Order: sequence, then structure tokens, then C-alpha cells
Amino acid sequence: MRYPTACFKLRRATGSPGRWGCYSTRWMPSLQRHVFVCINERAPDNPKGCCKLRGGVDVRDRLKAELSARGLSKVIRANNAGCLDQCELGVTVVVYPEQVWYGRVTADDIPEIVEKHLIGGEVVTRLLLPDQPHLGGRTSFPALEIGAARR
Repeated sequence: MRYPTACFKLRRATGSPGRWGCYSTRWMPSLQRHVFVCINERAPDNPKGCCKLRGGVDVRDRLKAELSARGLSKVIRANNAGCLDQCELGVTVVVYPEQVWYGRVTADDIPEIVEKHLIGGEVVTRLLLPDQPHLGGRTSFPALEIGAARR
């Protein structure tokens, strides 16, 4: 059972117990997909490159804007990611729960990823990184439950 209010004991700087305090919590979101966009930054002269200098922040911002414009922000979460160890393959985006890895993603690719994969469940194969045996060759997953997105 989850309680809508959490209580805790405050401590003073001296470490001695203080007064009790409570705060209201929000219910945990029920996400259908969670998307991580690498915005890791390396030195400009690093031979691997980095996602931030290749437009990772623009990709993340476009993704968040696209999800918000479509009213999907409560069922699909877009977050920053640190290094995903794919720096030489351009901006990397990972979609969970399917664990689909995309590479060389640009801000212009975001509407296609949102429409085809995040909503429709179809992998955007032209952006798919190689060597993903965990997918077992699958390029199709359950579509977004749109009714849940509008609640």
C-alpha cells in the first residue's frame, strides 16, 4: 500500500533530533516507455567524439517537445543519459522496456522515432545500432496504449 503522505524526523545541524515533518508525495508514474538520450561531453579533441557536441541536447529537447505536443509526457518519459559507450556512433538513444538502441540520431529523426516506435511499436531500422542480439531480430513491439496517454 502506498501512502500519499510521507513523514520523517528532521535533524538539526548538530545531529540532535529535531521536529517531525511531513510532505505530500505524488503517485509514481506508470510509464509505457522510457527513452534515454546521451548528452555526455568529452574533450573536443577526443577521437571518440561525444554526443553533446553532435547534438545530443537538441535531440533530447526535440524529443521532450514532441512528446509534450502530442500529450504523451505522462506515459513516455525522456531523460538525459550520461555516456552510453557508443560515442563513435553519434548521438545515442535507448528506448525501454524494449532496450532498442539507436545511433546517429538527429533532431530531425525525432518525429519518426516518436510516431513509428514510441507510438506504433515499430523499430526505426535505419537508425538501429548493430549487434543487438537481445532483440532476437524483432522489429515490432506492442503499440502505445493511447487511452492511457490521455488520462
